[in-house]
Amino acid sequence: MTRRRGRSPGFTLIEVMVALAITAVALIAGIKATESLTSSADRQATVLLGQVCAENALIALRLTRQLPGVGDTDSTCVQGGRTFAVTQSVRPTPNPSFRRVQATVRQNGWVVVRLATLAGRQ
Repeated sequence: MTRRRGRSPGFTLIEVMVALAITAVALIAGIKATESLTSSADRQATVLLGQVCAENALIALRLTRQLPGVGDTDSTCVQGGRTFAVTQSVRPTPNPSFRRVQATVRQNGWVVVRLATLAGRQ
């Protein structure tokens, strides 16, 4: 019986370190992709809830069935546990029977969504 002399079976320290480095890079890339998806989903939810606030403000104005007065009105809106600041701006148009109404929704000072419509005499 002859025995082989030389390397024993297994991995060298350098091979193990290279494998760990490749695994770490892949894990970091996966974490960054997950973080990006989470951030995008949160932004989408914020825009959707802000749009609900803007639409509610414009619908409430239409339900009064009166020509709105020119000027700005500030209010708050709570949707989905989040608080939004809503600024409703009413501006005149060349036709005195209509007014331009814009609802701007902000959260933490940032504009989330802006909707505009025309309101007329009814």
